[in-house]
Amino acid sequence: MKSYKLIGLTGATGAGKGEVRAVFEKRGYKVIDADLLAREIMKNPIVLESVKTFFGEDTVVKGKLDRGLLAKRAFSSKDNTALLNSVTHPHITPLFLKELKALADGGADKIIFDAPQLFESGLDIICDAVISVTADEKIRLERIKARDNLTDEEAKRRINAQFSDEYFRENSDYTIENNSTPDELRARAEEIIDRL
Repeated sequence: MKSYKLIGLTGATGAGKGEVRAVFEKRGYKVIDADLLAREIMKNPIVLESVKTFFGEDTVVKGKLDRGLLAKRAFSSKDNTALLNSVTHPHITPLFLKELKALADGGADKIIFDAPQLFESGLDIICDAVISVTADEKIRLERIKARDNLTDEEAKRRINAQFSDEYFRENSDYTIENNSTPDELRARAEEIIDRL
């Protein structure tokens, strides 16, 4: 019998998922970070070869991934994002399951899976609950431009390559709208933890 509760945390880029995750961590949840798993698999020569094939030889130089260039190309459209997912997800899933098992075997009873591509990976189906963080597009646009040093056009392309807020709302057990203050965001996260 399963001895832990697994919560999926996802949402639109620039919505403030990291703040929500921090609240869960403070409340004793162990974290599996999909971005860290993605970084790990990008050391795999097979994955790097696939990246070069689909996104250009110049995305990998002397065995090292040019993350900025790959992001620019992979997040330029929904099709390219799906293509990158088809390369990475088959390698990320086993790493995720290994980490999940290690945490469960170590006695963790509350685990949060921080995964921007949770739905795309199909791993939402094994979560006990899914939380999505959304925010108005204007707010997200400014956040990701500042965070990732993108132009207006690049930031818009990145937003458009993701699911809509409506999709996140319809496919999640809980949605946090992050259009107000950080305190309100944290309060909403605390409220959801109490319900869980």
